[in-house]
Amino acid sequence: MAWTTSDIPPQDGRRAIVTGANSGIGWHAALELARRGADVTLACRSREKGETALKRLKGLVPGARANLGALDLSDPASVRAFAAAEAARPLDLLVNNAGIMAPLRRKTSAAGHEIQFATNHLGHFALTALLLPALRRGKAPRVVCVASIAHRSGRLDFADLMGERRYVPWKAYAQSKLANLLFAFELQRRSDAAGWGLLSAPAHPGVARTRIVVNGLGGGTPNVWTRLADLFAPLYSQSEEAGAEPILFAATSPDVVPGGYYGPDGWREMRGRPVRVDCRPQAKDEAAARRLWEVSEALTGVSFSAA
Repeated sequence: MAWTTSDIPPQDGRRAIVTGANSGIGWHAALELARRGADVTLACRSREKGETALKRLKGLVPGARANLGALDLSDPASVRAFAAAEAARPLDLLVNNAGIMAPLRRKTSAAGHEIQFATNHLGHFALTALLLPALRRGKAPRVVCVASIAHRSGRLDFADLMGERRYVPWKAYAQSKLANLLFAFELQRRSDAAGWGLLSAPAHPGVARTRIVVNGLGGGTPNVWTRLADLFAPLYSQSEEAGAEPILFAATSPDVVPGGYYGPDGWREMRGRPVRVDCRPQAKDEAAARRLWEVSEALTGVSFSAA
């Protein structure tokens, strides 16, 4: 029997944070968690868009326990401030969803890091570390890192992680999504070794029709590339709602295994119902994962051992 959002167990008494929850997959994940009774924080970079999303969610779920948090994952100061505000209460679920896809021109974060690596990986790495004490106080805590089928072409270039020598938009994006998987799997290994009690289960949405293409390739405005993507999207993609299902499965299903990876069951995992899926060998490279962890601690100035 195919899993659907109606199979999400009651989430009453559980507290969740979803990054990038003002639109797309993140918003639908927050919506379904709220429908099932979770206390959900929508962590959004834009307060205006976040307030609109929160109002929309509460309109669909009267009495929803949901609130807004300001979080710019590319800004270390914002990550620290958000984590400080959220760390006081136990946390049961962290969905590391927010992301940037392939801006045509290289951009840098407040800390001078390439914007995709900073937002998609480093920001979530630091956020997870800073929220670890809250997660350890949670009930059966889970961390879901949202990866992508783009990881298949990803390679970590430790000599040029920030694309300073040569910036290729899709290469940089694929590298950041490979980093998501390496981090998620290493997080499970370190949790098992240190007794943190976390369940880390990355997931990917297949090819979902969200704003991420327009925001990346289009710089926020439709252009020839985004219009071509829209034209052919029905042939290979699925809705935002369907794209959120693997993430929700990883976040809530009792069938999820620690360190499992979840995505759609269709052709090339582009669309379909949530199932456990495999990843490319480079995502299973434990030596690379350990090195990435050390580099990430150095770049963010945040250590899990101090959390």
